[in-house]
Amino acid sequence: MTFADRYPLLHTPTHWDWGDMDVQFSTDPPPDELVTNIHAVCFAGDAVVLCRDDRDVWMLPGGTREKGESIDECLRRELREEAGARPTGPVRWLGAHYATSNLAAPFRDWQPHPHKAWLWCAVDVVLDSAPTNPDDAEHIVEVRAHPLSEALRLARTDGDHMAELIALAVELHRPADNAGRPGE
Repeated sequence: MTFADRYPLLHTPTHWDWGDMDVQFSTDPPPDELVTNIHAVCFAGDAVVLCRDDRDVWMLPGGTREKGESIDECLRRELREEAGARPTGPVRWLGAHYATSNLAAPFRDWQPHPHKAWLWCAVDVVLDSAPTNPDDAEHIVEVRAHPLSEALRLARTDGDHMAELIALAVELHRPADNAGRPGE
């Protein structure tokens, strides 16, 4: 059974209205030059870290890559800004939403256009500070590490596919948690 079979909502092509882009998830890693955004499923022990913004949406931390920033630099900065977190272990790439923008110009002038990728990863973290909430980002009002079942429920406030993304992260990043589950 493939990842697409097990996680159909995550793999279903869709349109993200907020950015006017058509997206398709794949576990194939994107080329570095296409990556405009990096987001992470963060594990604090056995719990999953979610950030609640001022719209009452629970989301995974991450955001837009700055000009000249490496993927690792972006991930570390975004974890600090949105979750007050820092990595404590290796980063595991999960896949990406490959996107085609329908807008006339890129979101930021240095970004690829119209094709780009939103990279998803999993990482163990420690929550050791408050989110910094820069002016040009979502306003995070709460960061909490949730038991897996609660994280799966709350993540749906950011889209039905988000629970499947977290489940994929558990499967790939925490394989001992899924002993006996068939691999791809």
